Amino acid sequence: MNELYLNDCYLNEFNATVESVKDDKFVVLDRTAFYPNSGGQPHDTGIFVREDGAEFPITYVAKFNGNVSHEVTVTGLKAGDKVKGIVNWDRRYLFMKYHTACHILSAIIHKETGAKISGNQLGEEKTRVDFNLEDFDREHIKSYEGKVNEIIDRKIPVSIEIMPRDEAFQIPSLVKLKDAFPPEIEEIRVVNIPDVDTQACGGTHIANTGDIPHIEIIKAENKGKNNRRVYFRFKDESK
Repeated sequence: MNELYLNDCYLNEFNATVESVKDDKFVVLDRTAFYPNSGGQPHDTGIFVREDGAEFPITYVAKFNGNVSHEVTVTGLKAGDKVKGIVNWDRRYLFMKYHTACHILSAIIHKETGAKISGNQLGEEKTRVDFNLEDFDREHIKSYEGKVNEIIDRKIPVSIEIMPRDEAFQIPSLVKLKDAFPPEIEEIRVVNIPDVDTQACGGTHIANTGDIPHIEIIKAENKGKNNRRVYFRFKDESK
């Protein structure tokens, strides 16, 4: 499977060949730009257009046994069919902005508190970050909002590089992840926001922090011992 989104997050149309179809609705291609549900980032949606013009809406995308599977709502595709995949760009672009903003907020939380980020979940209306922290100072949490927006305003280029394993784990911020990657994984995809954050990540990201709207932190809550959660969303600056 050639996962095109790993090298080009902005690719939203592509041509491919159907490799298999299960139960008339789960479609695997030889290559795809559709992002599967994983890592706290929701799946893409979109459509396949077959050579004869027939359309097959895609409502869910996930990875099973190493293959990206696309769930379609119209039957009729079969192995060997040539299709054009068209990603719902508005949804993809929103999650790209949220995902990069999530990296920035997570980096600030870690820098300010030393807390380890334990999870995140992107959403269309809001996004959350979970982290391990014993003391929960809501005033400090609110101050992170301004620090994220300052980084956004600096318009920092964001790079994505697929690196050999040994080279990636020479980066100080990635060393702690070494045991999380099985030895058979020989390459690591690294997302870098210079002077802000460098992380191994398989998600889609924006190319420049300046393309992200300002954020606002809307809620902070306790989720058990040493488990804290912060919700944020993009500000509506049209008002």
